Amino acid sequence: MKDSTAKRLSTLHTVLFRVTSGRIGKRLVNNDMLLLSTIGSETGKQHTVPLLYLRDGDDFVIIASWGGRPENPQWYRNLQAKPHTTIQVLGEKIPVTARTADETERARLWPSVLAAYEGYAEYQSRTTREIPVVILSRR
Repeated sequence: MKDSTAKRLSTLHTVLFRVTSGRIGKRLVNNDMLLLSTIGSETGKQHTVPLLYLRDGDDFVIIASWGGRPENPQWYRNLQAKPHTTIQVLGEKIPVTARTADETERARLWPSVLAAYEGYAEYQSRTTREIPVVILSRR
């Protein structure tokens, strides 16, 4: 899929999710979706993206795969610069702090990630970078 098409679909997904408090857009490829809002590390503007997520206890887990591209997605770079952010799950906006899972956490979580969406294995095979697993904890 072209980047421009993916961006349009992401924008449409975000709008529908927000307008319907997640009734439309809450699931994709049999997985729950959230909206992640970040502040651009270079622009200072807010950006929102829909992402698959898993739960790990009270935490939310998202994957910075970007389809297996060689570099990390911009939202991940934004979180590295400003880890305090918000997510929207259904109609609830939740303040969270983001951090990249350490080696032990990633090893524990990765099988659950693949069980939730097998596509992540293909994405990992497309790139030499280790795809980051991001943990979002409520503030």
